Amino acid sequence: MPTFDSSFTVKAPLERVAAFHHDTSVLKRLTPPPLILQLHRFEPLAEGSIADFTLWFGPLPIHWVAVHTNVDSRRGFTDTQHRGPLKFWQHTHTFTQLGPHLSRVADHIAYEHHPGVQGLLSRLLFPKPALFMLFTYRKAATKAMLE
Repeated sequence: MPTFDSSFTVKAPLERVAAFHHDTSVLKRLTPPPLILQLHRFEPLAEGSIADFTLWFGPLPIHWVAVHTNVDSRRGFTDTQHRGPLKFWQHTHTFTQLGPHLSRVADHIAYEHHPGVQGLLSRLLFPKPALFMLFTYRKAATKAMLE
């Protein structure tokens, strides 16, 4: 199964970094243009909470429902695609304190495309270079908002 990993440091205390990522409104601010995120239902982050949204790739809507697990108010959480474009998607967010005002944000994604024609769209929209660009944007946005 393919994986994608990204990490960076941010000049902010762990509590602030964790609170930022636990704020359900932040997902819109971490979505790079030209993508548009439309939230349908985003429960407060807790064990078993649901995120129901549509990612718009121009005129193309991609509906996604994720379930949150392993929610820890300081260390991170995991979101797993319950419904969406891929056969499997599990994204683990981990926050680590490196100093009183320095934290690491790490993302680990395990994903799998559907085979054949069914997986063509997800292969086009979610290749590793696109994930790299998404997380490069998220790094810059997070640093801009927290530092």
